[in-house]
Amino acid sequence: MLVRDRPVAGITDSVGFLFQRDALLPWKNVHDNVLFPLQLRGVPGDEARRRVDAWLGRVGLRGFEASYPHQLSGGMRKRVALAQTLVYDPEILLMDEPFSALDVQTRNLMEAELLGLWQGSGKTVIFVTHDLEEAIALSDEVVVMTAGPARVKARYDVPLPRPRDIETVRFDRRFTALYQSMWNDLRDEVLESYARANAAG
Repeated sequence: MLVRDRPVAGITDSVGFLFQRDALLPWKNVHDNVLFPLQLRGVPGDEARRRVDAWLGRVGLRGFEASYPHQLSGGMRKRVALAQTLVYDPEILLMDEPFSALDVQTRNLMEAELLGLWQGSGKTVIFVTHDLEEAIALSDEVVVMTAGPARVKARYDVPLPRPRDIETVRFDRRFTALYQSMWNDLRDEVLESYARANAAG
């Protein structure tokens, strides 16, 4: 496998991760959680603090620097995790259903936040989701996988212009047509999964 024409030989500092459950350290406050990956990478103190302050501002968490994870809402924790991931400026972001545990309103806000931070950054994002609307709204290309063993079933280019508004893009006719085509592919895989589960008892 090649990434930017280079063979993949393991995880590097150029890759950032954001998972369903955040990786915040409960004994560290917001500031120190975002600072932690920079400390691991040996970023000098003044530069590290400057980056942390900048990213806390970008994700709307100034004033919460001294708060601990248990004092934050789900959406705020996810913002801390996003800042923690982006503060060391990875080239590639791997996101595994990062907003799936959030309520609908918070999820929409976080999707809009991600779009705003990503657009114009030049970063590559690989985003895993079971939500077709989320996939279309955020992506330039959507890859539909089979039920298992996982393989590529279909690829869809998303012809929606950028910058996008996460709320209004869903009313675009192209969005609706793409959703229907993707669901037709995905429905077969969902039914296949159900059939396997029933057969297994």
